[in-house]
Amino acid sequence: MPTASRASFQHQRSLLERLRPVPAGPWVPGIISSLQAYGGLQAWAARTHRPSQSLGRIGSLEVRLAQTAAEVRQAQKLRYRVFYQEGAAIPNPGRLFVRRDIDGYDVICDHLLVFDHAARDRSALNRPAVVGTYRLLRQPLAEDYGGFYTAGEFDIGAVIARHGNLQFLELGRSCVLAPYRNKRTVELLWHGIHAYILQNRCDVMFGCASLDGTDPKGLALSLSFLHHYASAPDVWRARALPERYVEMNLMAKEAIDPKDALRALPPLIKGYLRLGAYIGDGAVIDHEFGTTDVLIVLPVSAIKKRYFEHFDLSRRAA
Repeated sequence: MPTASRASFQHQRSLLERLRPVPAGPWVPGIISSLQAYGGLQAWAARTHRPSQSLGRIGSLEVRLAQTAAEVRQAQKLRYRVFYQEGAAIPNPGRLFVRRDIDGYDVICDHLLVFDHAARDRSALNRPAVVGTYRLLRQPLAEDYGGFYTAGEFDIGAVIARHGNLQFLELGRSCVLAPYRNKRTVELLWHGIHAYILQNRCDVMFGCASLDGTDPKGLALSLSFLHHYASAPDVWRARALPERYVEMNLMAKEAIDPKDALRALPPLIKGYLRLGAYIGDGAVIDHEFGTTDVLIVLPVSAIKKRYFEHFDLSRRAA
């Protein structure tokens, strides 16, 4: 690395050190002001490792990574709208004030976005509207800057250690604007993820997936189905943190109608299962978001070839 580039990298790293993720609290002005002050880090990250080209397009919809702090803010606004205004999440004063779902991880993550070029975002200088998003965190960055978000709910260290030769990618903060919750938008997001894991040579995807509600008894069918039919084998198993562990085995396997259980599952979790994902041991209640979370572990090697071909938009007309 040239001397000037190395100095720039060290400077940016020192700024990021001040933005290490911190536990959620009742007030996070430090995180918000820091992200606003150092929004240029997003542009720097784009120049250093984020490809600028489109990852795919269907009609007016395009999927690609965020390139600027302004585009990240659009994703944060979408997340706030879906999680806090439509969903049951309760914003802390910091998020309520800025009307954005924001935390320290946003600085070090890549943000996969679906844009609708036929719709404009008046709050973002009339840019194309962001209608879907995923937040992606690669293992090297997680290890350098504070760890994975999922580690706050599940003990994933042992799984990562058992597969020291593999690269892990954390998926999170997935959401789609209500009018766009259809097959086309979801396919674009997954096409973008597919392109991303190929570009970055990722071997394992994982993250928290949510069931609406915080009463495990009301989710007994879904949790028990996941426990009996999708539990990770020992080599991929990770357990919810002891202080947050919620039992998933609430119904006997014989009492479960798999078709009823699948119908009750959120589309995102059903999509993961179709791809070959495993479910961790135990669930976690997230009171802030009003959800019960399960751990998804999806080795790329477990994804059937036909699904890769399905997400390869170059094989189909746009």
